[in-house]
Amino acid sequence: MTVRTIPDPLAVVTGASSGIGLQLARQFADQGIPVVMVADEDRVHAEADKLPGAHPVQLDLRLPESVDELVERVAEIGPPTALAINAGTAVGGAFVHDTTMDEQLSGVDLNVRSAVQLAKALIPGMVDRAHGRVLFTSSVVSVTPGPYQSVYNASKAFLKTFAGGIREELKGTGVTITTLMPGPTGTEFFARAGMLTTRLATSVPKDDPAVVGRQAFDAMMSGRATVISGSPLNQLSYLAALLVPDRVMAVAHKWITKPRAT
Repeated sequence: MTVRTIPDPLAVVTGASSGIGLQLARQFADQGIPVVMVADEDRVHAEADKLPGAHPVQLDLRLPESVDELVERVAEIGPPTALAINAGTAVGGAFVHDTTMDEQLSGVDLNVRSAVQLAKALIPGMVDRAHGRVLFTSSVVSVTPGPYQSVYNASKAFLKTFAGGIREELKGTGVTITTLMPGPTGTEFFARAGMLTTRLATSVPKDDPAVVGRQAFDAMMSGRATVISGSPLNQLSYLAALLVPDRVMAVAHKWITKPRAT
């Protein structure tokens, strides 16, 4: 008879140098769980230095070879018991004329391809050990057509359905899949996406990333299927998007995401 043992706790968080990812890493550290903090920015080292048991890994996960390297680096530390696939990016502006092919495909590579690659590499080991907690960061906009951030919304819709499919497959295995659905959050998202002139950036209330990170951590570790984090308005907007026709939601979304003259 084979006895399966749960390995020592180890978390992996992508997009961990700022925003929700950094807050997730802090939650793990606060609980005494070593965490591999992954980001493409130098600051991941400084942030990791502040957390006991943190391992900074600076890699650009848009590149398939970087995901492979991350898997190797994690294997050197130990088998992960928790995995937060959180890294993501967006490009604001009209798809046809205001953005480049490289910008849009970069978003697909990070938000979609790297998520699939990392999940395929790390989740099977969790299943074999009959223990694991996995989080995918989707968004409340995953159910809304996204004028002026069309690829981003579509990528979040992919993550929502991808996570839901794996969740059903893994029932009873000891591995749970949680989908995080944040609304607008006070991070560097809008600056990085070139969306600082939009009403979404200037006029819509933002949730505290620390609150979102704590809610995401609690839901993930308790094995909940989905968490719509932050303000109750996020739940209302998500439900509205499920009930209102796409063409109406697209018009409403355009009003807050269309770039304005400065």
